[in-house]
Amino acid sequence: MTLDAVGGVWRHSVDLAEGFQARGAEVVLAGFGPEPVPEQRAEAERVATLVWAPEPLDWMAAVPEELAGVGHWIATEAARRGATHVWLNVPSQAADLPRIPGDPTVIAMSHSCLGTWYAEVLDEPVPGPVAWLSALTRAGLERADVVLAPSRSHADALARTYPGLDGIAAVWNATVAPEAPAATRSGVIAAGRWWDLAKNARCLDLAAAELDVPVTLLGAVRGPEGSVAQIRHAQAVGNLPARAARRMVSEAEVFVSASHYEPFGLAVLEAASGGAPLVLSDIATFRELWDGVALFFDPRDPDALVARISEVRGDPGLARAMGAHAAERAARFSRAAQLDAIEDLLWPQAGRGSGTAGARAG
Repeated sequence: MTLDAVGGVWRHSVDLAEGFQARGAEVVLAGFGPEPVPEQRAEAERVATLVWAPEPLDWMAAVPEELAGVGHWIATEAARRGATHVWLNVPSQAADLPRIPGDPTVIAMSHSCLGTWYAEVLDEPVPGPVAWLSALTRAGLERADVVLAPSRSHADALARTYPGLDGIAAVWNATVAPEAPAATRSGVIAAGRWWDLAKNARCLDLAAAELDVPVTLLGAVRGPEGSVAQIRHAQAVGNLPARAARRMVSEAEVFVSASHYEPFGLAVLEAASGGAPLVLSDIATFRELWDGVALFFDPRDPDALVARISEVRGDPGLARAMGAHAAERAARFSRAAQLDAIEDLLWPQAGRGSGTAGARAG
């Protein structure tokens, strides 16, 4: 299973590896891009074998030639270990994947992609200089035996962006609920890679200037390629260890996501599982997952965000009810349901029957 140490794919992959191992599978996590910090490495090595490729992530490559060794490295590693399944969390990694002895099932899961990012964040096609990356993603999706997305909304976005791609299945992400609900809640919390325009740091920062409560931003402000989010009013605290970050979002007085583009939004799930009230941008993914238990706002309107946060903070009864409903909804996204859904897709003959929670094929 491939992963990287930069964004949410790390959390997804490590948690999924732990679940597979608990069900008797042997998992090798194969990393690409910048190497993990010691805390990340130790976390991964507690649940699986961890190896790291001398190859970049696709979005960090300036030209396609920089990715020429990716498929060969994956195939060599899979053959050496006798893999029965090759799970690629970056679909372009399958584009030039040669045949692997034993013909393992190749699964490509799209957690995001350049084509859908441009469509939903900038409302424009991928520009010519980087169109090769979108083409590589299509080739990888076509090479895979199974194509997955973390939400029906993202699966639909992929189908629009890559016409002719059929049979994309949606398997929701998962998390583990805190052992106990938060005794106290404080602050407005948001989490993301703030250097990514899709995360909409600007809206949060402008809202922070109008609120009488601190707005705390968890996550990196500076990207691997040097891009930096300009934060003037909110409190940017950078990356925290996984356990500390989960605790912080689950104990938020209000958890906010202002994203323009979110194929799933794992931080929202982690906050909801702890009973935090949710104020979310009105995008298709969040409507799919959280409609009826969150308050929504136009991510282009910081004043609308201020109004929604103030609405929750000004009504303790509403806040308690929202938190309880969010936690109830979050219980649908359990690791067991996620693993069951994956097993039903990959081994249907073993079946628990169709309609397993967390799986939506289309």
